[in-house]
Order: sequence, then C-alpha cells, then structure tokens
Amino acid sequence: MIAPSGLLPGTKTVPFARSLAAHGDRTAVITADGPVSYRELAARVAETARRLGPERRLVLLVGANTLDALVVHLAALAGGHPVLLVPGDHAGAVQSLTDAYNPDVVARPDGGAWVLDERRAVSAHTLHPDLALLLSTSGSTGSAKLVRLSHENLQANAESIAGYLGIRDSDRAATTLPMHYCYGLSVIHSHLLRGAGLILTDLSVADACFWELFRTGRGSTLAGVPYTFDLLDRVGFATMELPHLRYVTQAGGRLAPDRVAHYAALGRAAGWDLFVMYGQTEATARMAYLPPDLAHTHPEAAGVAIPGGSFRLQPLPDWPGQDTGELVYAGPNVMLGYAESPDDLGLGRSIDELHTGDIARRTPDGLYEILGRRSRFAKILGLRIDPQQVEAMLERHGITSFCTGDDDELVVAVSGDPDAVDAASVRRMVTGECGLPARAVRVRVLTELPRLATGKADYRAIRELTRPEASADAAKSVAARRTTPTGPVDLCRLYAEILDRDQVTEDSSFVGLGGDSLSYVEMSLNLEEALGHLPDNWHTLPIRELRKPSGQPAEDRPKTRRRTLETGVALRAVAIVLIVGSHIHLFMVKGGAHVLLGVAGYNFARFHLTSADRRERLRNLGRSITRIAAPSVAWLALMLLVTDDYRLTDVLLLTSLLGAHTGFWFIEALVYILAAVAAVLAIPLVDRTERRFPFAVPAALMTLGLIGRYDLFGLDARGHIPLAVTVFWLFAMGWAAAKAVTVRQRLLVTVAAMATVPGFFGQPAREAVIIAGLALLVWVRNLPSLASVNRVAGVLAGSSLYIYVTHWQVFPRLDDQFAVVSLIASLLVGIAYAALATRVMRWRPFPRERWIKLRSRRGSMGSVPRP
Repeated sequence: MIAPSGLLPGTKTVPFARSLAAHGDRTAVITADGPVSYRELAARVAETARRLGPERRLVLLVGANTLDALVVHLAALAGGHPVLLVPGDHAGAVQSLTDAYNPDVVARPDGGAWVLDERRAVSAHTLHPDLALLLSTSGSTGSAKLVRLSHENLQANAESIAGYLGIRDSDRAATTLPMHYCYGLSVIHSHLLRGAGLILTDLSVADACFWELFRTGRGSTLAGVPYTFDLLDRVGFATMELPHLRYVTQAGGRLAPDRVAHYAALGRAAGWDLFVMYGQTEATARMAYLPPDLAHTHPEAAGVAIPGGSFRLQPLPDWPGQDTGELVYAGPNVMLGYAESPDDLGLGRSIDELHTGDIARRTPDGLYEILGRRSRFAKILGLRIDPQQVEAMLERHGITSFCTGDDDELVVAVSGDPDAVDAASVRRMVTGECGLPARAVRVRVLTELPRLATGKADYRAIRELTRPEASADAAKSVAARRTTPTGPVDLCRLYAEILDRDQVTEDSSFVGLGGDSLSYVEMSLNLEEALGHLPDNWHTLPIRELRKPSGQPAEDRPKTRRRTLETGVALRAVAIVLIVGSHIHLFMVKGGAHVLLGVAGYNFARFHLTSADRRERLRNLGRSITRIAAPSVAWLALMLLVTDDYRLTDVLLLTSLLGAHTGFWFIEALVYILAAVAAVLAIPLVDRTERRFPFAVPAALMTLGLIGRYDLFGLDARGHIPLAVTVFWLFAMGWAAAKAVTVRQRLLVTVAAMATVPGFFGQPAREAVIIAGLALLVWVRNLPSLASVNRVAGVLAGSSLYIYVTHWQVFPRLDDQFAVVSLIASLLVGIAYAALATRVMRWRPFPRERWIKLRSRRGSMGSVPRP
C-alpha cells in the first residue's frame, strides 16, 4: 500500500513518504507500547492522507516524538500538503505561529487522543507547488520567520545522509532529539528512507528507562548536540554495554576538539564510529560531515561537503587569505527561501546557494574548519540565539543591556547599580525567553556598559569584564581546583546551577546559599562524582575548603565505580519504594513514611539550623516549606479538576487538621510541623536557646512530642488531635539524631527510639522498620555503594516527595495483576513531575517590581517606580 493514488495533477510529494509499504513487514517504529511494521505504518499514513484530502492545505503539526505525530507528518508529505512543524513543548510558539500563519488544519494532542482540527476544506493560502515543510530556525522558536523547504530538499538530504552514514535496513535509531528540530527530523527521514527502524521516544539519555528501551530495541544509532554528550558523561556512557551500537552522530553546535577526540577514542575501543556533522535548518539539515577515521587526527574540523553538495569561500575584507572567508554552500538541499508571513507561502525559489554566516578556512587536507560567525548569532547547546532579540526583550522591561555569546554560554551585561539590580531575576527572564538552562546564561550588573568610540557596544570588553575570574587570578584558581577525568570542576558554577543562585563565591557553602533536602541529593551526588569522597559536614563547608586536596589528587586516583551513599539519601530512596509498593500490595513492608519523618527532622537540623542569623534561617525555611507545599497543592488542584477523587480540603492540605483520614497525611504533617517549628524559632529567646543547647532542645521537644504520641490528654479518641501532633516526636527524634555528636547522645536517641516506637502501631514488623531506619541515621553516616546505584538512589530520593504525591493517581489505574508495572509507572510519573516542578520553580516568573530591586544604600526605604 502506498499513500494516496488520487492526488490532483501536478501535486508534488516526498518519495520516501509514499513508499513506506515497500519495506513490507520490517519494523518501522518501536515505542514503549511495542513495534509497528512498515506495512502497518503505511496503512495509517494512507488513512490520514485520505482524511487530509486531495486539495492541498497548510497543516500545522504540533511536533512530538510520538507515533501519532509521525503519522500525520508522513501523511502530509505523502499527500502534498505543506507542513508547518512547531514544538509541542512550547505552547507559546504553537499559539504564536497559529496566529501568524492561520493554518487550514491543526494536528495536535488533546488529552490522551490526537485530533485533526480541520478549519477549512479549501486552503486560505496560495501554496507554491514545491513547498513541503516550514521550520523555525533553531533558537527562533515562535518567530514568524520560517525556513521554506521543498520536497526535493527533504528527499535529497535524506538520501545524502543515508549515503555517507551507510544506513542499513537493519539499523535502529533512537529519537534523542525533538522532531521539530531539523537535526532530529533528519534522523527520522534518513532512516525511513532506507527501511530502518526508529526507537520513538521522548525520554532523555539521562533517564535509565531510555537505555532499557534502547537495548531492548537493539539500538544502533545515537544522535546528540553538545549538551547530549555532557549528559552521556553523567550517566556513565563510556562503561555501558551497547552491543548493537554502530555509530554516534553529533551536530547542533561545536563540540570542543578534545571532546571529539575523546568520543572518537571511545568509539574505536567499543567498535562504533563517531560522525561529527555541520548543518543549518536552511540547508534542510546537513552540509558537512567529518569522516570517522579523521575525528581523532582532525577533531577541530567540520569536515567535507556531504554527497551532492559543495562549498566555496566568499572573501571578506576583515579575514584576508585565499583559504579563509564566509562559507557558502550549494546543493539540492538548500532551502527555497524564508517566509515571514502567509503571503510568502506562494513564493518559489529565491536563493540558489546558502551564505552560512560562518567564517571558515580550508585546510591543506581539503577539510573545512569553522572559525567564527559574521553575525552575532550564538549557537548554545544546539539553540541558535540572537543576542539582539534578548536585548530588545529586556528593553521592553525597562532594562538596558548588551548581550553576546559563544558555544558555551550567553553573557548578559546589565546597566545599573550592582546593589539594586537583581541579576538572578534578569537571568530567569532570559532563560524563559530563550529556552536555555540557567547554567548557560551569565548575568553581570555594571554601573556603566562598555562602548566603543563610535558609541556602539564593545562586546569584547563585555566578555572580559564578565569573566568569572580576573585573568590575573585565573592560574591560581585553576591550580586550586580539583580535577576529574574530564577536566577541572567549576564548583562555584555547579552550586549556582543547582541552587539557582547568582552570587556564588569561594566562601559560599551549601547551607549558606539556602540549600535544603530537596536540592541536597542532586548536589551531593554531583560533588562526589567530581571530587571523590565528601566529608560528613561538606554541606557546611565553604567551597574553598572542598577544593583542598586530601591525600592523593583526584586525577591520580585509580578509576573506580565504588562510591559512598549518604544514609539519609539511601533511606529516602528505599522508603519511597516501600511506601508505593505497600500501597499497591506488591509487598507489605510498612513504616517507610514514618522513617521519612525522621529523615525530615534530620535534614531540617542539618540545613536550616545553621550559623546564619535568625531572619536568614526563617527565610530559608520558608522557601523549603513552599517547595514542599506548592507542587503538592498544584498537583492536587489539577486532580480536583480532572477527577472526582479529591476534595477542596485535600487541595488546601486541611484534611488531617479537620480530623479526617487522608492519603496525604505525610505532606500535611510535614508542612504543619515545619511551619510550627518556624513559628517557635522566630521567637528570639528560643533561637538563642537552640544555638546554645543544640542537642538538648530537640531532646526536650522529642519528650514533649510524646504527649501526642501517647495521647496523654485523650484527645485522639474524640478526633480533635491533628496527626502532626501525633507523629511530631519522630521528627524531633531525627532532629536530635543530627545534633547527637557524642556516643552518649547517640545512645540516648537510639534508646528513645527503641522505647517509644514499639506499640505505636501494634505491628512489630512495621515498628522494626522504623527503629532500623532511625538507628541508621544515628550511627551510620554513609553506606558503601556504586556509582550506578548512587544515580538511581539519587533520582528516587530527590523525587520522593513528588512520587508520594502523584502515585495515588497512577497505580489505581492499573489492575492488580500488573503490580510490578504499577510500581514502575508510579515511580516514573513522580520522577517526571519532580523534573517539571523543579524546572518551574527555578524558572518561575516574577512581577516587574521584582526584576529590579531598588534599595537605599543608607537603609531608608525609597520609592519604587511603577512599570
């Protein structure tokens, strides 16, 4: 079966999209739900193409790495309908491009289904016969300026890529990049052209489930941008067993030559090839590639032109030399031109060759090497960013700035008083606009922005002024750094990224920067990976103390996967699995939630009872309470809208306070306890007493908490005692465990646990679990572990709160006979929600008044101008 035969005369199509059925019963797509053959895929494509009809219409497709999206895309290409492919993870871009181009059909997900919103039967636009695909240039998501690609462009580029990569019909390529990105789309097209398979997923390479799917799907191909390779380092890619892997491709920005050489060597040792590639959306995807046998000897090169393409160098006055100039590309994959409005959809070819804007030189070996950019565009983590657009966006918010960037980061210099402008807030504005992670944006506030004699911005001076270290101190700083196998570790930047803090210095510490239990897991695992063994009190030490060498330098230590895992992290990971598994009835090992209460008290004492002043303590504690309550309330509010499972009292975390039973008792109890402790510590006398008697205070509170544990006043029988009062003694016991520094104090906490936990439930096994967990907190600071175990435990521990909140909506949807599947699904949903919630909280929007904080240097309150 081929996609529809009843096309109108003169309708052009993409050949590979029409000939899917020619590959018969070969596997075309592998998803988490199972495989789909080419015959089955062709049938679905034909059915959708018939629905789109013979009249050409503009189809806006909300891109996603799903089978439904792939079918619509192929059906449009096979039926001759131009596709406007937009990112499905960017609602603003979808709306912006819908408004700008008024598509005839909108294909999008709606809940669990996929819908074709057919706005009109006949197109409202004049569509050129050659027009097949419209893509945003990388980094210009949502911009009205689009790249117009033809049917010939798509077919020619797919054939060229399949040729130089040597794609076989037995290959299986994982969709490690989004479908709406030209690089990711080229992977799909070139493999479908050859009858190869696609492992269709939107999982990150940092996700263990991705590698499980990749192995079971016999994955042979991985594609990545530079940031992908950073993630591969983190997950231990070098030691993975991937028996079917044939080659790895890299594009989307410059990968440092030493990294190219490193991965080329890895490939030679493991039996796979590394293809470094160069391209632009305007060339459909690829223009050049570096043959794998040259990656080790010429890691700095972009390579040679792809089959069917050619380069020439346009001389430039500022770049003298016969072998240097602007790189100009010609080939059948060069775009038709740009579209900036619907009127441009009827245009034909407007260019014959592509001026890339890149400065390049041709080496004596015939290879091309990229030296820089003519324009100020920067390609950061695979995204092409226009600094001028960033400057214009900030100007709209009343902020004067100069922006510049390179392959690693975007630098934003802001004009203003360093004591008055909130650099962290400016950074959030920029990351929200560009889609870059916080670590890739550096903001510095300067009293006067540097300019040239002409009055124009002096971007070179900005780069120098905004360096993290002055050049005079650079050598000294590098010598002080600890080193990993991949190079020096910038601890200040690591702290800034994970804790979302802008002003991080060598004197900063984890607790001093407001770190809490939710960020502690990620930070400790990253530091241990970078530095090796961490001291028990690392969270209180300034960064310069962590840099001090202890014994054998890190670079000289034998490479090993052996690690240690902090007991608190291990308990959080194990406890959440026990909680979910027991609720599912996969096994019945209860007590995990009560262990977590002890761990919460333990972490409270470590991260919040620091040497900071009382107000700073309370601010940090308030942030932690918000980070617990906000995502919990958000999830419950959403579930209140879409299900009948919850009430408003659940959303407001009031159920247990009103004496009713709730599955979210742990969240409510923890929030109430932390709020109550904060209120007590706000009293100056109590604050001073706690600092003077750090162990006696929690020991006294633990004793006081026994009133609720034993219900000495008989309130529980009448339903008048909140659950938080009943379990507070466990929180206080964890607090005391953290402050117990002598053997006598530790024995006291242990004896208290053994004396008070039995009889609480009347279930000896459950009580034994609680006692064992508390005893580990008291006596064992670290457990022997492996790097792989640490990664799994870190994800589970860091997501434990979110797993607890979300799992009630996951496992009831699955039957009892799928208990193991229910457990895995519950954990994965919680982990996904943790990633989403963390990203939202780090990139949360702020009102205009928060962007620029005006404070009087003399301490008096000044007026704040209205926006």
